[in-house]
Amino acid sequence: MSSSLKRWLLVAVVAIGALAAGAYVAHERSSSGAASPAAVAALMNLALPDAAGTEQRVDQWRGKVLVVNFWATWCAPCREEMPEFIRAQKEFGDKGLQFIGIAVDQADKVQQYVAEIGLNYPALVAGMSAMELSKSLGNDLQALPFTVVLDRSGSVAHTQLGILKPEKLTSLVKALL
Repeated sequence: MSSSLKRWLLVAVVAIGALAAGAYVAHERSSSGAASPAAVAALMNLALPDAAGTEQRVDQWRGKVLVVNFWATWCAPCREEMPEFIRAQKEFGDKGLQFIGIAVDQADKVQQYVAEIGLNYPALVAGMSAMELSKSLGNDLQALPFTVVLDRSGSVAHTQLGILKPEKLTSLVKALL
């Protein structure tokens, strides 16, 4: 094998490794406090229709631990994590936990899916405008699912791009309640 071919192969292997590492980090990326106070204030001042069409203000849940999940009916990882959110809302809701789903979707599709899975927390419908809000909260890749966890004082305790694993969710919630 010639030395130029060996160099090319080495560069290709390093590049593929860097790409894989970057993809893994992006998928598993989580941080604490990535959102600015202005972005959190915009979230708390948000008013959107729920799946039934009734306008809901996010600030009505001020003082609770909020798990705000940006999702869509067409997003397979979003659908995968929602049963765990339903379980956690049922288990910890009376202790001060409130999940809020912000759907990057159409109202009729959200309404149908909410009924299908028996969602026990509000699904607010924002359409594509939700992506800009999620970006301001730390979703630089503007991918789904994206979750922001706020403590009772409204500070960002955690952000998660990709599926929020059950163990991580339970650990976060228990620490904040």
